[in-house]
Amino acid sequence: MLLNMRDLLSVAKREGFAVPAFNTSSNMIANGVFEACAEKSAPVIIAIHPDELAFIRDSFVKFLIDEAHKAPFPVCIHLDHGGDFQQTMRAMQDGFTSVMIDASSKPFEENMAITKKVVEAAHAINVSVEAELGTIGGTGEYGIASTDNIIYTQPEDVKKFVEATDVDTLAIAIGTAHGLYSKELKPKLKIDLLKEIRKITNIPLVLHGGSDNPDHEIAEAVKEGIQKINISSDIKKAFYIKCREVLKDESLREPLEIYPACIVAMKEVMYEKIKLFNAADKAKFYN
Repeated sequence: MLLNMRDLLSVAKREGFAVPAFNTSSNMIANGVFEACAEKSAPVIIAIHPDELAFIRDSFVKFLIDEAHKAPFPVCIHLDHGGDFQQTMRAMQDGFTSVMIDASSKPFEENMAITKKVVEAAHAINVSVEAELGTIGGTGEYGIASTDNIIYTQPEDVKKFVEATDVDTLAIAIGTAHGLYSKELKPKLKIDLLKEIRKITNIPLVLHGGSDNPDHEIAEAVKEGIQKINISSDIKKAFYIKCREVLKDESLREPLEIYPACIVAMKEVMYEKIKLFNAADKAKFYN
């Protein structure tokens, strides 16, 4: 069942859960996503960053679309952090059902203008749009998270932005960072800020940088109005730790010898996230 994110998350908002957005950059990860969500009867967002799309190539999206149509649960195929109008147009042409335009590092007015332009193009073909207000810290060396550059989302900006752009979903900066956290970094979500933002807008809210945050904070964020949470580093870490372990046997050559155990290890993390987001057994609400 292939949906755009507006339709997918409207149900999540109504029923009080968050949909996992698993970043997918290979058929092995994709297979794990489809298997885990089928087993847990959970809706899912398959997120692909432009860098990941450059690696897997545009034709990979056709494979995902085919699998989504056959899946017994709802699937959204989403461009993660599209950097400009051209990248979002490429994604729409590929068949993505949702795109993110991330102009959060630009001045507020410019962010609004770019987002509005993408929304107008996307809505004409029933593609949903995610934008970002505030900035979420980037990743440093080896994917370690940094919160040095976080600019928290201001509630007073949310109302103006949403009304001006007609955007479908909004990623907010409330204390997460992309990537895995260093031992010195102690992340903390500003739940009070989330509550303020939730009062101002009815559109689904998104949490980026969901890896490595304390489970109790994530669960509280879902309870207080987050409908989508991005997970990338956590699942890739589990997959490749197991992959390195398997490849210690230098006689192995065939994918069917190497990757199944890696997919199983990754799926264990997916199960945990699906449960944490209260998304298990929620596919029934889309029938």
